[in-house]
Amino acid sequence: MIDYFQYPDENGYFGEFGGCYIPETLMPVILEIQKEYAKAKKDTDFLKEINYFNKHYTGRPSPLYYAKNISKYLQDINVFFKRDELNHTGAHKINHVIGQVLLAKRMNKTRIIAETGAGQHGVATATICAMMGLECVIYMGAKDVERQQMNVKKIQLLGGKLIPVHTGKKTLKDALNEAMRDWVTNVENTYYLIGTVAGPHPFPQMIRDFQSIIGKEVREQFNELIGGMPDVLVACIGGGSNALGLFYDFLNDPVELIAVEAGGKGLSNELHAASLNKGSIGVLHGNKSYFLQDNDGNIKDSYSISAGLDYPGIGPEHAFLFTEGRVKYKYSTDKEAVNAFKLCSKLEGIIPALEPSHALAYIINNHQQFKNKNVIVNICGRGDKDLENILNYNDKI
Repeated sequence: MIDYFQYPDENGYFGEFGGCYIPETLMPVILEIQKEYAKAKKDTDFLKEINYFNKHYTGRPSPLYYAKNISKYLQDINVFFKRDELNHTGAHKINHVIGQVLLAKRMNKTRIIAETGAGQHGVATATICAMMGLECVIYMGAKDVERQQMNVKKIQLLGGKLIPVHTGKKTLKDALNEAMRDWVTNVENTYYLIGTVAGPHPFPQMIRDFQSIIGKEVREQFNELIGGMPDVLVACIGGGSNALGLFYDFLNDPVELIAVEAGGKGLSNELHAASLNKGSIGVLHGNKSYFLQDNDGNIKDSYSISAGLDYPGIGPEHAFLFTEGRVKYKYSTDKEAVNAFKLCSKLEGIIPALEPSHALAYIINNHQQFKNKNVIVNICGRGDKDLENILNYNDKI
């Protein structure tokens, strides 16, 4: 039996995935980050500081809520919400932002850059930079700027400099490209705060570690609420940080794990972001993983109604868990996610983001396979940012 806690290896590989595929000019700063993180995660003062901000600033632990109305609606299934949308800034992103900003300060970096899709990572980064007095620059695809105006305004209000990216498809991949270019140019004073479990080693491991607080809390909360362990954990997946945050503590346990990709308009065409269901192995943004690409290795455009899932790749640990069969990787379409968004709002009085609506949609549409089971879904973001997007979607149909 595989011990999943032994990964990654010292070179940042999860099986054949991961690694550190970066320009030579970035190697010194990457090696510095590797060294500093290795020391920091064993430093009790560093860990105490993270715990302090998690409790007193973010508001952790986030609740584990029995969604009784949805459970009744689906019949013979117990659905629980891990409510990380109640975190300060409204999503799970702040979990790894706090850790990375504290690490950047240890490295005497005074300028923080980040990419963002749905804007939640950008808002969390601008929030912590404001609190800690650091310069903040956020790259965001011009298309995402248009569909996430509320988060754009929040970033600017918090003092972050938002730079729209007009290259490529003008979404998350293109924002990440520009952030990498900035980093290469400004390595001396700049820390690149990557927003998901991807990128060159040690970012996939480090961000997973910071996000794993989600699963640790779930284990304790479910045992207190029901007893024992849940049967099934479900999370949406773009790059994969909220999913690994929920799953990681349970990887060696007999718990079913399901990650739900963005199926867009369906997998029969190319308007989706299902890189594991429809992608192949390649290298992008510093790591080896699964990506949407053509036969020559050129990255294809992804698509999702959800800006946070609109990325043509997946974090390397997910690629490893996929090939090992430890996690089941499914998908939900735009239409299914919108329907779940509306149903959750009406039945539970909780407006989820479009991202976790994909995970909830999978449970709703396949509820018969979960009969008599306790199922936990990570509501990793709140949906106020998506209201205009939902209204525009309704106009189209």
